[in-house]
Amino acid sequence: MVAVYLSPDVPRWVPETEDDLKAAIDGRLLEENHWLDLKREIETGRSANRELARDLSSFAVDGGVLLVGIEEVDGKLALAPQPLSGLPERVEQVARSIPDPPLAVVSQAIPCADEPTTGYLVVTVPPSGQSPHMVDHRYLGRGDKTKMNLSDAEVRRLHERRRTTEADVLELLDVEIARDPIPAATRKNAHLFLVAEPLPGRDEMLLDFVSGDNWQQRLIALRDEGVKAARTLGGKYGFSPDLDSASSQQRRSHGAALATYGLRSGAAVDEKELREQRAIELEVSEDGQIRIFCGRFSDRYYSGGDEIHSLFDSAAIVLLRQLLGVVASVADRAGYLGAWGLGIGATGIKGLQSYESRKGFWDGPTYQEDVYKRVTVANFADLIQAPGRITNALLGRLLRALATDRRFGDALHDPEPAPAP
Repeated sequence: MVAVYLSPDVPRWVPETEDDLKAAIDGRLLEENHWLDLKREIETGRSANRELARDLSSFAVDGGVLLVGIEEVDGKLALAPQPLSGLPERVEQVARSIPDPPLAVVSQAIPCADEPTTGYLVVTVPPSGQSPHMVDHRYLGRGDKTKMNLSDAEVRRLHERRRTTEADVLELLDVEIARDPIPAATRKNAHLFLVAEPLPGRDEMLLDFVSGDNWQQRLIALRDEGVKAARTLGGKYGFSPDLDSASSQQRRSHGAALATYGLRSGAAVDEKELREQRAIELEVSEDGQIRIFCGRFSDRYYSGGDEIHSLFDSAAIVLLRQLLGVVASVADRAGYLGAWGLGIGATGIKGLQSYESRKGFWDGPTYQEDVYKRVTVANFADLIQAPGRITNALLGRLLRALATDRRFGDALHDPEPAPAP
């Protein structure tokens, strides 16, 4: 079940049943504020859809909850169950089709005990990494209790806040690149780095995943969730090593890791034991940072007697989707619906062509810089509903430079939402 933030006084409310809603009303927990909007119903029609889009977009800056099925009678709140058929889908369709940029939300239906076709809808809008969002050419935010159009100064402030956040994620990515576990003197391949961190996180957010009895099994379960999330793409593009190859369980300074043999505490210990092209690791810190390293973003092979050094852009696609799967699983289990900073970096790629271009009858372009770095911000709903958008934000520029963006087009886009009724 999703934990709902009602206010600083009630930061984690978990409604599961109609009785939970009634108890919240009786306990006076439900009061419209900056994070909570109560509605008796969501009307139908084009105009109502746009009004709903404005309501949802107003919460995207700081996050919030739209609770449907609550009315006010003579100054007191009361339950007002609504037909549930198609309602969650309609809300999500509106969120993904009307705001600019599209908005991802999490909807939870709570059926009535005596009539399960009716009930209540809890719509959680996590803080959006792309806020503010626009509807009908106006940026939306929320005041103390109602939505409002944002001023130019407020829009500039939010855009500056986003740039500051992205700069922080870029700094984390730089730290991870500097931690490259393969000694510089022995590197032959391009290397790939992926990072994720909660924004804002909390101390020891993932402590239970990397410590205590059976921490190894919990970490392996997270890895498996990542592999599962990218199974379709992994099977289509076929790259090794991926996270499935990371099996050596290790303690690290800030948490724990799964790695290939030969990687120890972030450092290669023996070239005989470690083969660069097999090096892969997943590292999870107690405070929520997640890191993936791959030592085979490129490799050499022979064709017609010539040695060819090519870039495996498919590796970036598969490993990024596996990272998103791990992060989504962590966020779900930790009950964290907030924002995540995500970053991807590559080193040693100057002058390399995509391996994909070698499969055809033409030589694709070579990449002209030695390092690639991109960062973005996404929330839990984005991870579940819009992995293609995230993939495009982080890898679209690299793939366009290599002229392989059409080859990987299915990984860069999400299914189009059906028009809202």
